[in-house]
Amino acid sequence: MAAAACSFQGTLLPSLNHKHKQLTLISIPIRINNGSTRRTNNKKLLTKCSRTLGDFIGGDLIKPDLGRWLSDVEEHKAIAIYSPHEGGYEGRYLTRLKYNGYHFLSLSARGLGDPETTLTKFHPVCPATLGKQPIARWYFPPEVDYRLSLLPPDAKGLVVWIIEAKVLSKAELQFLAILPSLRPQVRVIAECGNWRKFVWKPLKEIAGLPTEEP
Repeated sequence: MAAAACSFQGTLLPSLNHKHKQLTLISIPIRINNGSTRRTNNKKLLTKCSRTLGDFIGGDLIKPDLGRWLSDVEEHKAIAIYSPHEGGYEGRYLTRLKYNGYHFLSLSARGLGDPETTLTKFHPVCPATLGKQPIARWYFPPEVDYRLSLLPPDAKGLVVWIIEAKVLSKAELQFLAILPSLRPQVRVIAECGNWRKFVWKPLKEIAGLPTEEP
């Protein structure tokens, strides 16, 4: 039985942005055991790669939306954000708020309890009991009011950054949306889900509240 050795002539480049495709004929030499060589033409679908500036720098680094981000935070005061699944994008927007004089209180929605009680009222916390130890109850001050009392005089305000806010109910999101009206120095950023790029909306719109004040 004849043994044949084949070698391909051509290169396939990885494509980041599929602009158009081109059908190219690739010549494949086939060597047979008797020494003769014959060529066959195979049709191979190649993809040309078209690179942009975002492929070398990073698409999130060249978007001029940080100014709009700051203005929307000041205008709506409570924002729902949707970041890509791989993470890391929200750090740029957090850092820009930090450069503008805001301090941060980062909380996870899982285990937060009632947001109104935890953030604005004295609330009890029951530590875990081991074996036959008595059940204790400790009282903690309001998280937001306590952090506001520790702000330096030159601070612009306090940003309450809620992680995994997608697990909160509609009523809990509505309270977070009106929290800046109860505490004027507070801004709320809630991570309500994921999207292919970093986008944000007013939290009142997500919670089903009117976005304009009467």
